[in-house]
Amino acid sequence: MSSIELIEAAAKRLKGHARETPLLSSPFLDEIAGRRVLVKPECLQHTGSFKFRGAWSAISALDDAARKRGVIAYSSGNHAQGVAYAATKHGISSVIIMPSDAPQLKIENTRALGGEVVLYDRASESREDIGEALAAERGLTLIRPYDEPQVIAGQGTTGLELARQARELGVTDGDVLICCGGGGLTSGIALALEHHAPGLRARPCEPEGFEDVKRSLATGTIQINNATSGNICDAILTPQPGKITFPILKRLCGPGFSVSEQEALHAMALAFLRLKIVLEPGGAVSLASALYRNDQIEGDAVIVVASGGNVDPQIFGQALEFLT
Repeated sequence: MSSIELIEAAAKRLKGHARETPLLSSPFLDEIAGRRVLVKPECLQHTGSFKFRGAWSAISALDDAARKRGVIAYSSGNHAQGVAYAATKHGISSVIIMPSDAPQLKIENTRALGGEVVLYDRASESREDIGEALAAERGLTLIRPYDEPQVIAGQGTTGLELARQARELGVTDGDVLICCGGGGLTSGIALALEHHAPGLRARPCEPEGFEDVKRSLATGTIQINNATSGNICDAILTPQPGKITFPILKRLCGPGFSVSEQEALHAMALAFLRLKIVLEPGGAVSLASALYRNDQIEGDAVIVVASGGNVDPQIFGQALEFLT
């Protein structure tokens, strides 16, 4: 199972390969939120999201024989790109199963990074079934997007950086808002904070209508979304929390947040205007929660993990309309 020891070991393997992303701030965002807002822009990570961390962690942990046979993954785009790039950097092959309605940019980028893309219909087909069948047929190792200890460990290195950076800025207490799909990033950061910044509390952020983690935390049992598509926050649309991630989330996280598509788009526009970074909708729900759910946050400061920036120009254009 995932642990702080796995996270710290992953950090050693990632050293010199992953980027250390900073903590950004803007007085304009502070004014909207009513407190100090610190944003960790994982959109600046290799392949445009935190997913590179988990992909490198998992692939680098494989034995030589398994690595040489290649890897397979399923993803709407960010995990796909992370695995494809990490595999290519390791000199091995990768097969990536992607929904046919994923943003075209993410599909094209995954191919450009060396991945063999297999498309499927997420409304009628199971990516898990396709992935397991192809893995067995070709002898590939399946790198799951979140319910995999080494992937969680890699994502948890974000939390190690964040804990140190926050401490250097004098922030030792408060909420850490994290964009959440299956819970790999959120659970990894929560584990890192537990050991290195116990005064900071992880809180998952999701799009309205797809807040399975929020509902699961509220009820104490895993809740399933009625739909798996139909929201612009494609990067974090998952059916339910993971079997590995949920016990960690349940033990360590505070209540979840949910925001509308319009609030996510508005947060994207403000991130561009005030921080000079590009976020995708699913990567902006944490910032939207900090700005538009500020009455549910306590403390003088809030930390936001902006998880990704792989957005199609059309969607980004919709976000920028909030600035006109």
